[in-house]
Amino acid sequence: MLRWLGNWLGKSTAPTVHRLGPQFGKVCARIHAQSFPHPWSAEEFEALLAGRDVIAHWANPGASLGSFWQPGRTPVGFILSRRAADQAEILTLAVTPKARQKGVGAALLTTHLPTLAAAGVKSLFLEVEAGNTAAIRLYQNFGFRQVGERKAYYRTAGGSPATALVLRRDLF
Repeated sequence: MLRWLGNWLGKSTAPTVHRLGPQFGKVCARIHAQSFPHPWSAEEFEALLAGRDVIAHWANPGASLGSFWQPGRTPVGFILSRRAADQAEILTLAVTPKARQKGVGAALLTTHLPTLAAAGVKSLFLEVEAGNTAAIRLYQNFGFRQVGERKAYYRTAGGSPATALVLRRDLF
């Protein structure tokens, strides 16, 4: 009832986040292809998501402004991390173009980070393209700090190399 009233009044609801399993390999590949110039395949996602060392979440959208539409179970973004002892690495975080800048990435991190901490992860790392200012800002808002740099780590859509920033956050 409250969600319906909020929608009727023109307020947007936050995305909801759920655990992600191997059955979402094709969906992850589709979203990843919309987000990165060299996407991973559905088979690669299925293999990763089946791993015991992988923790992953997906988000479905909140209700759109002014609509009576109730959010369904359509993934618009996901995050995938791999654990090793008390460390983990965010392997990828991807959001569909239409859902960007709507809190999906923040919702994913808000759920994902405590899940990793509960699994015993003390330090979390990731790489992000140096030119991806929106992603860098998101990660900084969640306490990540640059600890390194990898020159020519990524290939851009045009094939030229791009620098990756290595970020870290402690989770204790």
